[in-house]
Amino acid sequence: MGNIINGKPVAEKITKDLINKVNVLKSKGIVPKLTIMRVGNNGSDLAYEKGAVKRASMIGIETEIKEYHKEISENEFIEELKKENENKNTNGILIFRPLPKQLREDKIKYVISEDKDVDCFSPFNVAKLMEGDKSGFIPCTPAAVIETLKYYNVQMSGKRAVVIGRSMVVGKPVSMLLLNENCTVTICHSKTSDIQDITSKADILIVGIGKANMINSDYIKENAVVIDVGINVDPNGKICGDVYTEDCVNKASMITPVPGGIGSITTSVLCKHVVEACIKQNNL
Repeated sequence: MGNIINGKPVAEKITKDLINKVNVLKSKGIVPKLTIMRVGNNGSDLAYEKGAVKRASMIGIETEIKEYHKEISENEFIEELKKENENKNTNGILIFRPLPKQLREDKIKYVISEDKDVDCFSPFNVAKLMEGDKSGFIPCTPAAVIETLKYYNVQMSGKRAVVIGRSMVVGKPVSMLLLNENCTVTICHSKTSDIQDITSKADILIVGIGKANMINSDYIKENAVVIDVGINVDPNGKICGDVYTEDCVNKASMITPVPGGIGSITTSVLCKHVVEACIKQNNL
């Protein structure tokens, strides 16, 4: 039977390291601050926000929630964003996406300060990710995947990794991060032919497609490492991932659960980026 690898110890390690860094900053009179800009009150946004605020408080990071009406105009939202770009007390900005239709992400992503863009919304940080430039901020969820693989000593160099999903939220960025770790990477998606044949050859399988329990043991190589990034609700109303964990656990060598896996690490990575932004902005 494979090991179910939980996110909690990974998150706790990141948190412990950050508490030490924040204490050093506070001794210099500096308090890191995250500003969350949320349009409307989407349930998943509120749940993530609650977890982020709780984790930030644990670490010693100040947070401010700026909630806007879901019908806010694009010009008004951009003006609010510009204020936070200029606000010296704000080190990191998180904008929940997707935004309402009247707020064009293709325009707004060019407005957010790349130095405060702690979840890789800005095209400048996306470009740095693609080039392997570590001076930018990478998306928090893909970063959490790599943190998990490293924490559990999963060898990546030379291994065959398959990523199911090609979004800019998970699929594409996590593929680039795996390449940076010297994996041989294949990206699969809804138009991929013989997807099961491809995934069953993967040493490391990353799944982020948003289809509850789609991936069963037929998709998995014996002793593969399986990382489930999906968050869904099954017909019984329970939270589940994209991987049918109960069917796969006996075949995989390691597998992340949902809930309690990658999602629990993401807020810690967000806080890590805020602290890094604070350090850079204060030239420390």
